[in-house]
Amino acid sequence: MATGHNLAYASFTIYQDTEPPEFWTNYFGVSPSRAGVKGQFRPMPSGAMSSTPWRQGIWSFSSADAVISDDLTPHLRYLIERLQLPRVDLGGLIARTGGSMRFFCYWDNESGDRVTDVPEDIRTMMEAMGGTVEVDEYR
Repeated sequence: MATGHNLAYASFTIYQDTEPPEFWTNYFGVSPSRAGVKGQFRPMPSGAMSSTPWRQGIWSFSSADAVISDDLTPHLRYLIERLQLPRVDLGGLIARTGGSMRFFCYWDNESGDRVTDVPEDIRTMMEAMGGTVEVDEYR
């Protein structure tokens, strides 16, 4: 089934209101795919500004435009490599800011026969840093 887009992608996202997005950009050494500060209006894909502001601060880095695969593992490994995860101090930084972090995984399963492939070592790594792995399946 040719869809013109990946049937899977992943993003690493931090939610917190203490540090500005630039803090996380400097920390990871990569520009975010999305970032915003609580209370600021969100830019829409059209270039217009949304009528509702961010409900909380966000910094997110996605594999969607960098990895061509319908499986999650290459997307997650890409994020781990680019963000140099795991990081010993990351869990403490997240705790200090009162924030949370997660791998968000998009999983297109319209056919109903695809099985997600999040490796156990990645789940274990995220849990050890205080984060989660979430798969959002679309049918």
